[in-house]
Amino acid sequence: MSFSFGKNIRINLFGQSHAKAIGITIDGIPPGISFDEKEINDFMARRSPGKNLFSSARNETDVVNVISGFNENKTCGAPICAIIQNIDVKSENYNKYIPRPSHADLPALIKYNNAFDYNGGGHLSGRMTAPLCFAGALCLQILAKKGIKIFAHIASIHSVKDTLFNPINPQNVNKDFPVINTDAGIKMQKIILNAAKEGDSIGGIIECAITGMPIGIGNPIFEGLENIIASAIFAIPATKGIEFGAGFSASLMKGSEHNDPYFFDGDIIKTRTNNHGGILGGISSGMPIIFRTAFKPTPSIAKTQETVNLKTKKNTKIAIKGRHDPCIVIRAVPCVEAMTAIAIADLLKYEVI
Repeated sequence: MSFSFGKNIRINLFGQSHAKAIGITIDGIPPGISFDEKEINDFMARRSPGKNLFSSARNETDVVNVISGFNENKTCGAPICAIIQNIDVKSENYNKYIPRPSHADLPALIKYNNAFDYNGGGHLSGRMTAPLCFAGALCLQILAKKGIKIFAHIASIHSVKDTLFNPINPQNVNKDFPVINTDAGIKMQKIILNAAKEGDSIGGIIECAITGMPIGIGNPIFEGLENIIASAIFAIPATKGIEFGAGFSASLMKGSEHNDPYFFDGDIIKTRTNNHGGILGGISSGMPIIFRTAFKPTPSIAKTQETVNLKTKKNTKIAIKGRHDPCIVIRAVPCVEAMTAIAIADLLKYEVI
């Protein structure tokens, strides 16, 4: 059972969606580092539910209780352990014997010998991204000390598209609803609310950028930079795909269209375009790293769906009750940033900050 990630900065998750608490241990962060607590809290707030009509009504404050790893407000070399209490659970909305379509209920029950905690999705729930965001918030601050920045925005919701990052010079989007084009954001909000009114849900795409990344980071073949980032991103529930640079559209280009010409900018070698997304042969090229991640629609919907009753062994129907995001994409934006930061910090092998 794998709930860990990383080789140099090692994280381990624990807890379940409806357990008393969820949490994380983080080992490998060097001693003597202090963190901006307000930045951490602000980052956690971006992921937390219950803030608006676009997210689940589950009211979790996601206050982080750090129980080890610090002394005199600095890391002390011991593993960091943090716990987040679950304070607003409603387990009565879940039925062990009626698996929800497109959730992991059925395969998880079989894998864990019918002992799986199905309430809220158990340890497979998106709720587990809360402690991941805490670890990511720490890694974001570590990377910022080295001039590396990671930021993301909503590239699309259903059929509504935002303006994509400038692949040569991406800029952070500092908005509550993180889009570059405000008009597109308004349309996205309307389509999310319409889906919610219909008892349905929708998915979308998040675009992420990494700037300030040194050239030469990553390894070929099995431990390429794309491999490491993709592995981290797929830890986020509802992730269904990832593409770097031009991505799948590269298959529609000729080599002369896709190739990125080199040029000298003073003493620095850059590319005129960035179809390669900042990674060549699994190694960072020095250009901004750009990738996009696809998220499926939230599978918990109020519309009636076909399923089975594992107790009676008969076909049945389900209209899922409870509190669920009509679109997971909004709250997944900081999750993408967090997991990217964890992957990059681990890969860079920071021994001295």
